[in-house]
Amino acid sequence: MITKIFNYEIFNKSKEELINSINNFKKIHIVSGNPQVLLNGIQDNVLLDNFTSKNSIIIPDGVGTVICSKIVGQPVNEKIAGIEVMECIVKKCEKENKGIYLLGSTKETVDMCNINLRTNYRKLNILGSHDGYFEMDNCEEILKDIEKVNPHVLFVAMGCPRQELFIAKYMDRLQCNVFMGVGGSFDIIAGNVKRAPRWMINIGMEWLFRVIKEPFRIKRLVSIPKFILMVIKDKYKRK
Repeated sequence: MITKIFNYEIFNKSKEELINSINNFKKIHIVSGNPQVLLNGIQDNVLLDNFTSKNSIIIPDGVGTVICSKIVGQPVNEKIAGIEVMECIVKKCEKENKGIYLLGSTKETVDMCNINLRTNYRKLNILGSHDGYFEMDNCEEILKDIEKVNPHVLFVAMGCPRQELFIAKYMDRLQCNVFMGVGGSFDIIAGNVKRAPRWMINIGMEWLFRVIKEPFRIKRLVSIPKFILMVIKDKYKRK
């Protein structure tokens, strides 16, 4: 059920099995394990402790992580995109009448994300939302709002590593069952950004489409070869 990369345990089954396995946790942080996120975990003990805890599950969200799973000889079943997991969870919450809370991005984007989710999932219970422009150590009103409405799922879209640090910092306090950092997913749902064509997603080239559309992302690509090289070096060091 897991692929071991460094101290990380990467979920290596199907997306459907992932969604089903969430029910086995009283409280869970779904970590979108692309190389950038995993590198941040290596460099930050707070994140590392959270990512490797029994209450976290790391999904192989990124072609770099898929490549690394093959390097260590424990290939994952498939690449699991965070946006697709979010969509599955939203559908599940609508079906089971469980509430969600949207935290992150700009006010305009989170509001439009809210509208589009309500349009596409008529029975979805969105209990609240807030933009991501606040001080991490000075957000008592936001925390109290989340506590008041007590959502089953908290989606956090504040970019890496801020969203993961927020979850690690407040996961014990908040009574949500599912926590998930979703990066640019609010932008996609709001209609600000389009996903790559399905054929590009299928051949692992979604990253190229995103860089073409958003050139600022090219700096983040450095994490892919860097992480792959670290995994290769670690493999031969263990031999």
